[in-house]
This record gives sequence, structure tokens and C-alpha cells, in this order.
Amino acid sequence: MKSEIKYRVPYADTDQMGVVYYANYLEYFERLRNELLREAGKPYPEIEREGIMLPVVETYCRYIAPARYDDLLRISGWVEEAKGVRIKIRCEIRNGESLLAEGWTVHACMDARTRRPVRAPAFLSAMAVRPV
Repeated sequence: MKSEIKYRVPYADTDQMGVVYYANYLEYFERLRNELLREAGKPYPEIEREGIMLPVVETYCRYIAPARYDDLLRISGWVEEAKGVRIKIRCEIRNGESLLAEGWTVHACMDARTRRPVRAPAFLSAMAVRPV
């Protein structure tokens, strides 16, 4: 399952050079991740009510071209892998057809009560995009 959102870059997201500040790309990944889970029928609050937390344990972002104020970004992503207690979510950020950044976040599935790792819930494993 792949998800996509649109996001218009506000002035507050840019730095002194007039481009999106590098750390904001990880926030864009999070915006996408929230929508991906919502579209799968399991928004974060519901997952947490079921006793699962998904802390980020790894991030990667490759910057290709800058986004600027007022650009209308297309942020897309999908669950690339769900193995054991880890979930890897891939993201791409585009302005029109131009790829601006790509990367991923890795999350550990954790029992909210005990704070111990737990196997990824079946719905997350089922979301993983299988290689063609």
C-alpha cells in the first residue's frame, strides 16, 4: 500500500537561504507516516490504544534538490519492510515530477505498558510492499 499527501511549504519551514531547513524533511516523513496509517484504517491513536508504540530507531534522508517557500510538495511513502519487531517506511518528496529527497524511518514495535519490544502487528506486516 502506498500513500501520498500534498503539502504547501510555509515560510516558517525555510532557512536564511530561502530553502526548506534540512530537519523539516523528517517532519514531512512523519506527516506521511500518519496518513499512511490512517489510510490503512489504523491511525496512531488507535494503535496506541491497542497498547503498541512505534518509536523511531533509525532515519535516513538523501537530499537531491531544495524545496522552497510555497512549493507544493507531493510526499509519498509505503511500508517497505516489516520483520520481527521492526518496520521500515520509505518516503519520497517531489515538487512536480522532480525528486527532491528520499529516505526512510525504522520503527521498533514496543508494548506500551512494559516498554519491551513486540512482534509487528499483523496489519503492519500486511502493508509491506512486496518486491516485483
